[in-house]
Amino acid sequence: MSQRSNVILIGMPAVGKSTVGVLLAKQLGLGFMDTDLLIQTGEGRYLRDIIAAHGIDGFCAVEERYLRSVRATGYVIATGGSAIYSPAAMAHLATLGTIVYLQISLDQLEDRLANIDDRGVVHAPGESIADLYQRRIPLYERYAQVTVACDDLRPDRTVTAICAALP
Repeated sequence: MSQRSNVILIGMPAVGKSTVGVLLAKQLGLGFMDTDLLIQTGEGRYLRDIIAAHGIDGFCAVEERYLRSVRATGYVIATGGSAIYSPAAMAHLATLGTIVYLQISLDQLEDRLANIDDRGVVHAPGESIADLYQRRIPLYERYAQVTVACDDLRPDRTVTAICAALP
């Protein structure tokens, strides 16, 4: 992999994009960027507060603006789970590097993700974790250039699997 390339991580909330991203950046000698933190820092509020104030569509517009503004090279970029709702943002990210989908089963996700409201997860009112999962999986699969199954993998093993799968 070129030192100028980026690795962009996508996947469900709680799959470990941020945790794995930091370890992967160390392994590859790259910088690390978390787009959720970019949004929170830029907006001066937690994600859940942005969603509460602007609704789902408003939050997604804010997220798209931040994602499309990324101009980094030589980074592992952990995106928010809802990044895949913006075709324009995903097209931009695809120009920056390899998009890696961290795949997790619904059972594992439900074990890891207890409260989607406190975490600032974009979801419709009353939408269950299973509903969210079913809606998002086809989008992750559409945008993925590399897919890494993460069920039962510790973060260090996930990093090893990503490194083995990268072109």
